[in-house]
Order: sequence, then structure tokens, then C-alpha cells
Amino acid sequence: MWLWRPLLLLLWAATGPEAWNKGIGEPCEEHEECRSGCCVPNSLNPQRFCTAQTFFQHCSPWHKPNDYECYHHWECQSNCCVPVGHGIKRACMPKTIFLQCVPWRKLKGDLCRSHRECLSQCCIRQVDSSPRRCTPRSGVLAQCLPL
Repeated sequence: MWLWRPLLLLLWAATGPEAWNKGIGEPCEEHEECRSGCCVPNSLNPQRFCTAQTFFQHCSPWHKPNDYECYHHWECQSNCCVPVGHGIKRACMPKTIFLQCVPWRKLKGDLCRSHRECLSQCCIRQVDSSPRRCTPRSGVLAQCLPL
């Protein structure tokens, strides 16, 4: 981006300061309209807005928040795009304090095979003949018990 600075200054000198008067958060169509030199989309719609440059003088694009559908890690604010369920669907998920992507977990009532699959970490049969399902922990010690 630093190579563009002289060209942008020339453009500013030729067109006057009024062409370069858009601040952070204002709608734009081209980088040149913004004081920061960055005009990027900031949501799923095509509208573009002036944004600040990064420390390395790059224009940072908008990233999807948690729970938005994604295909690649770089699409997400958290940089974590993980499989959701057993299909091909993926979603942005947060990172742990150890900077690992939080895996998606099944909710109450979902069929399961092991405790690890459930958000509650509890996968049990309510009745001997029933299939195993994710169940909330219960009791004073929050144990994995049938209801």
C-alpha cells in the first residue's frame, strides 16, 4: 500500500480535499474516497464503508461473526470455521483461551453416541430401550443422571 501513497497524494492534489473527505464508517465506492484509503464491505450486503488501515497499512475486510455460515477459517472474525452436525454445513465458532477453535456440540434431546458430542457433556439413555440422547446435567453436583 505504501507504493500507492504518492499516487493518492497526487490524486488528492488534483481533485482537492473535498474528494477525500470521508471518514471512518461513511459509505464509499472506492478506496480513494476515504481519508484512510480503505473502502471495504462490512457485512453480507455489498455496501462498502471507509475503514481504518491495519498496523501494516492494509485494508482489513469484514469478517463474519460467530454462528454465521462459512466455508473457510479466514471468513470468520474468530478465524474458526468448524463443521456443524454431520452434514457439510460449517459455521464460525469462537476460540478457547488457548486459541483453539471450539467444536460444535449437540443440544438437549439430540441423538448421540458419546458424552463428547453433547454441549452438556452428558449422553445417556432415559429408558433401557431408548436411544442415547444429549441430556442436561442434574442434581446438586450436576451429574449425568437420567431424569
